[in-house]
Amino acid sequence: MRALIVDDEALARRELRRLLREHPWLQVVGEAANVAEAAAAAEATAPDLLFLDIHMPGGSGFELLTRLERVPHVIFTTAYDQHAVRAFEVDALDYLLKPVEPERLAEALARARLAAAAGAARRDVLERLFVQEGPRCWFVPLREVRLLSAEDDRVRLYWNAVSPLVPRALGAVERRLDPALFFRANRAQILNLEFIERIDPGFNGGLLVRLRGHADEVEMSRRQARLLRARQSV
Repeated sequence: MRALIVDDEALARRELRRLLREHPWLQVVGEAANVAEAAAAAEATAPDLLFLDIHMPGGSGFELLTRLERVPHVIFTTAYDQHAVRAFEVDALDYLLKPVEPERLAEALARARLAAAAGAARRDVLERLFVQEGPRCWFVPLREVRLLSAEDDRVRLYWNAVSPLVPRALGAVERRLDPALFFRANRAQILNLEFIERIDPGFNGGLLVRLRGHADEVEMSRRQARLLRARQSV
C-alpha cells in the first residue's frame, strides 16, 4: 500500500515516518506541507492512503479532498478533536490525535488494510442512497442519477427534478459507484454515461457533454476526455 503524508509541520511528518517503519508493508511515496503541494503530490504518486492534517497554510485537509480527482482512503492526523464528526462524514478510516500513539496508528492501519482488501475484491456496488434534506428524504436509485457534483466536502445529486446534497466526499461515493455506468468528467463531477445526450469539442482538448435533464454542459478535462475516447472505442 502506498501512502502520502500531508502535514505542515516537518517534525510531525518525520515522527509519523518513524512510526510507519514498524509497518514495512506500507510504502511512504511522498510528503507535502500544504494543500497545493499535496494536490500535486497526489496526482504524481497516486497514493492508496492519505495521512492528512486538517489545519494547514493555503486551505484545510477537507479542501484538499475536494481538489483530488481520485480520493484515496484517508486517516486524519491532527492536534484538534473538534473535527472528528466531520471527518467521519467524509468516510475517513480514522482520526488520530497528535502526538500519534503507536497502538492507535496500528489500529488505523489495520482498517486501511481491510479497506484496501475490500476495495480490491468488492462487488457490493452501491445501488441506492438514502438522502435527507430538511424535512424531505428519499432512497435515491443511483442508476437514475445523471450527475454527481462536489460542493466543498459534500455531493449534490442531480436526480429527476431534485438536487439534494449528501454529506459525503465525492471520492468516497465514487468508490461505491458502478464503474460501467459512471465516469469521472473532471475533479468535481461524475456523470452517468446513460444520460449523455450530446458531446461537443471543448477547450484545450477537452469535451463539452450535455446530459438529458441537465440544462448546463459538463466540461470534461483533456485527460478524462482521452480516457472516455479510449473506453468508447473498446
